[in-house]
Amino acid sequence: MRSQKSRSALAAALVVAAFLAYPSLDGWSMGARVPAVGMPVDEFRLVDLDGKTHSLSQYRGKVVLVNFWATWCKPCTTEMPAMQASFDKLRDKGFVVLAINELEDDAKVRDHIKQYGHTFPVLMDRDNKVANQFGVFGLPVSVFIDQQGRVQEYIKGGLLTEQMINDVVAKIQKQEPIRAASLR
Repeated sequence: MRSQKSRSALAAALVVAAFLAYPSLDGWSMGARVPAVGMPVDEFRLVDLDGKTHSLSQYRGKVVLVNFWATWCKPCTTEMPAMQASFDKLRDKGFVVLAINELEDDAKVRDHIKQYGHTFPVLMDRDNKVANQFGVFGLPVSVFIDQQGRVQEYIKGGLLTEQMINDVVAKIQKQEPIRAASLR
């Protein structure tokens, strides 16, 4: 009988350990694998402060800056004016900013955005699923995604400047699409 209980306990422990060790079960775990440069980004859908749903795929054909932030994060709020300036300058040239707020109250985020006059889309990641999909643990995190939906830059904790954003966007826009090799 003791052996039966020991085996059951061991089996239960192994199931729990396997679950905890596997980081991508429904994107729940904190800090899932960071998307690698050149790899396609998985689709996501989030709502903005007006309740409108945005999906990553709706921005295909544009260079997208996905920025994970929070109102309490000083580096996050410090880099937002540079994001706004670049958005204003480049939006007619195929650039968009998606500022994804993690786990904060809508009213607090709305007040912050209004106070600073940001006009780029602010999306609410209420269950942290998209942040986990991008391997975010610690803020800010910025991911530049090319017109085909592939990661081109992943910046963790670095403070974005207007010049940096403009340089990365220009570099991405100059790249030729990846083509399959042909045999001659």
